[in-house]
Amino acid sequence: MEQESPSLECFITDHEGFHGTIKNSTKDFVVIEIDIHGRAVNRPLIPDDPTDLTCTEVRGSSLNKNLNANLRPENTASDEVAVGMTGLNDDDVLSQDCFDLRVILGSSANEALEQFTNRMLVCSGEQKNMEMSLGSFPDKHQRANVHRAVRHNFPFLMTVTNQEEIWVREDPGFKELSELVSEGEAEDFFRFIDAKAPGLAFTFLTDNSKEHRTRIHHFVSRRFGKLVETKSFTDQDGTAITVRLRERGRWPKKRTAADCEKQVDTYTAFTLRKENLETLEAISYMAAALGVIPSDFSYAGTKDKKGITYQSMTVKKISPQRLVELTPEFERRGMQLSRIIPASEPLRLGRLQGNHFDLVIRDVRPHGKCSSTDLETLVKEAVENVKRFGNGQSIQTDQVGLALLKEDMNAAVRLFLSPDEGDDLHNKAKRHFLHTGNAKESLALMPACRARERLMLRALHRYGKGRQGCEQAWLSLPHATRLFYLHAYCSRLWNQAASYRLRALGPRPVQGDLVQAERLRHDPTPGATHTPQVHVVTSAEERDNVFSLDQVILPMPGNTVKYPENIVGEWYRDRLAQDGLGSSRFRIPSLKLNAPGSYRPLLAIPHNITYKVHEEPQVTEHLSPQRISLLTLSFDLDASCYATVFVREIMKCEP
Repeated sequence: MEQESPSLECFITDHEGFHGTIKNSTKDFVVIEIDIHGRAVNRPLIPDDPTDLTCTEVRGSSLNKNLNANLRPENTASDEVAVGMTGLNDDDVLSQDCFDLRVILGSSANEALEQFTNRMLVCSGEQKNMEMSLGSFPDKHQRANVHRAVRHNFPFLMTVTNQEEIWVREDPGFKELSELVSEGEAEDFFRFIDAKAPGLAFTFLTDNSKEHRTRIHHFVSRRFGKLVETKSFTDQDGTAITVRLRERGRWPKKRTAADCEKQVDTYTAFTLRKENLETLEAISYMAAALGVIPSDFSYAGTKDKKGITYQSMTVKKISPQRLVELTPEFERRGMQLSRIIPASEPLRLGRLQGNHFDLVIRDVRPHGKCSSTDLETLVKEAVENVKRFGNGQSIQTDQVGLALLKEDMNAAVRLFLSPDEGDDLHNKAKRHFLHTGNAKESLALMPACRARERLMLRALHRYGKGRQGCEQAWLSLPHATRLFYLHAYCSRLWNQAASYRLRALGPRPVQGDLVQAERLRHDPTPGATHTPQVHVVTSAEERDNVFSLDQVILPMPGNTVKYPENIVGEWYRDRLAQDGLGSSRFRIPSLKLNAPGSYRPLLAIPHNITYKVHEEPQVTEHLSPQRISLLTLSFDLDASCYATVFVREIMKCEP
């Protein structure tokens, strides 16, 4: 069967439409997330709200007085400072840029350090005792800042003081642990050790090999026994090792499972404004600056890259004060943070009501000939006529998800590392990997800000490019990132199914369609199911027009969904078979992934639509100024609906 186009090739309404272009600049495409309470996440701040730490009162020197003690270094008595071996001193406070090596070392020294670490990773096992001088630092507090910042950004390094000069070299302890666990897990552990945050614990991944757990216990005890204690706990997923700081002033003691359950993670919520950045790219920048891993961030949904977007986020293990400190650094990367407040839990994907869009469509002109007055009438007819439209998504990550579902790990890795258009550093690194297959050299070329790509290349360098190596490369990424690619494929298939359903069966419910009595809406209750009770339309219900088109739902493919009992159901089966998923269970045990499936309404209703047609001058080379028509368009959409599909329905063409 011929593959369907991912775009919706048919239209619901019958107005004429018009031509135009969108996303000519980032300011032409603004997206504002609407939370589950129906409020825009960039709503104005409340000046008297004591929980909002973005007020001016908490900025500046007063903020330093409230820093958590775990950000305070001491002048260590030992010349050699390995990761996690320094103590704390309440008299010394780190500066606001305590983890920004460009501030502490200067741009040239920081660049030299990054080049040194890349060479060290490439030459690992081939050249021993590599070291580098960072320069002399006469002030002991400045030396403490350098020690901590280097270890925070590069957990695999140790810093060594020789009088006033600081040297860096590979930490053999990190190398030893990374032979027992993944490098990403080792980095997380060493950052936990170095943070010394009271009340927090670190848990290694589930490990059902007692012999292997014993080796990890012995390593931690031998290297950090005076600082931490370890214990194995067993739950329904298996057995894992938990590490936590020893209580000060007391003899070491064993902790019970009840003690571990009392410990809770700390979260900070904030609103992120980003411009011309992908959501995951922004998270990588923030994680690197804060010294945490990308999976410590959670969000309700991803947002477009080309545009200005506002969305809610939470970050684990970072205080609101610490987040406020780094806002100037984030602003230099095209990000602004606001509404920074403590939170009790992370965000979950889908925990939003929808999004508000402010768009500018430029060079608006009719499909045929008409006057400017006729154009305004044309636009009015189009906007007023479009009351419902289909969901849509235009992404390329679906092919990665398809390869994962087929458990073709090698193909999934190559697709993940396929370069985009452009000649920037990360695309050069990707091209180098595809052309040479050399993960070590590609890792050296990959910029530090590309956290996901570096994690994957590092795993490929360590485990090889075979099936097991590719599985380990995927396991090095956060679970939410792996799941994202499965959802991308399922969303693309849903998109094609929606196009086929409308074109093949028309704009009314027919026998075999799936419907529900009430419109599918987001349930904000934590733990609520998103699987509705579906009903199959009968021939009598089709004849009597019992249901309307906005009650028709289509399944996102998965292992718990029901498919339509008409030609659309046949289309799903044929399409999955064509992709090699005819017998797929939508589970990937080796990657701990499961896609149960869900349902989405075939049509969605835009809310709060406003629009205005106006003109602006356009100056072209060697020509006198001309005036072009613009359409400013604002509207709200429910979650999982896409603005470009709404615009396509209005314009009757691709924007």
